[in-house]
Amino acid sequence: MTKLDVVWATKEIDQFLYVTDQVVPNTGPGIAYLGTVMRGPKTEASARAHVVEQILDRALPGWKQGRPAKDQEYSWLRDQASRAKAALQRQAELAEKLGDNAPDMDAANLHPWAWENGKSYWDTGHYHQAVMQAAIRVNAETQAKLSRMDVSETALFNEAFSLNDPKGDAPRLRLMEDDGSKTYENLHRGARAFAEGLYAAIRNPGMHVPHDGGEEQLALEQLAAFSLLARWVDQAEVVTA
Repeated sequence: MTKLDVVWATKEIDQFLYVTDQVVPNTGPGIAYLGTVMRGPKTEASARAHVVEQILDRALPGWKQGRPAKDQEYSWLRDQASRAKAALQRQAELAEKLGDNAPDMDAANLHPWAWENGKSYWDTGHYHQAVMQAAIRVNAETQAKLSRMDVSETALFNEAFSLNDPKGDAPRLRLMEDDGSKTYENLHRGARAFAEGLYAAIRNPGMHVPHDGGEEQLALEQLAAFSLLARWVDQAEVVTA
């Protein structure tokens, strides 16, 4: 996925802010108007708001929390757009001045299996639910790739990355060609243990322990882990008997 174009995004936000600005209408000589009106037509404001909302999804995660049911003058959305503009324009400066200038992880750049199903949950601050959706999607895609609807999650991945030869009803996933090396063995043994750890330590407890929204940073790290597993499965070759 390409990186967000900051110049384009800032321009789109500026155009939205301009169109939705409240101004005193020019009514001509001898006519007084009490109050203000939106500078542009509501049709244009609505169209630009749609684009700005997509930008906010990328630039200001969780921005939808607290969104009012009605925002007829776009006052709330204007405030969020202004915040996003500042975040986009000053992100490098803020990272440098506030401390560790470490690379950021963008959830939208994760593997689609780990992100697409949970995106709507993430945007509304339900981070734990987004992780659970990733676990479900990766499991389902692996089942589909192997045509194995009879097993799931830990059992599925234990069989998928097993070093045993494939059987008629149990194909395997291979991350590299079997050249008889320790690398081949370690790679598949590691993938098998990694998948088992994700479903045993994250997915299973997550389905039985009550959660609210969840901690954003922890959820992002968990999503990244499922994204890595998704890439392995997606890139692996299916080997049949």
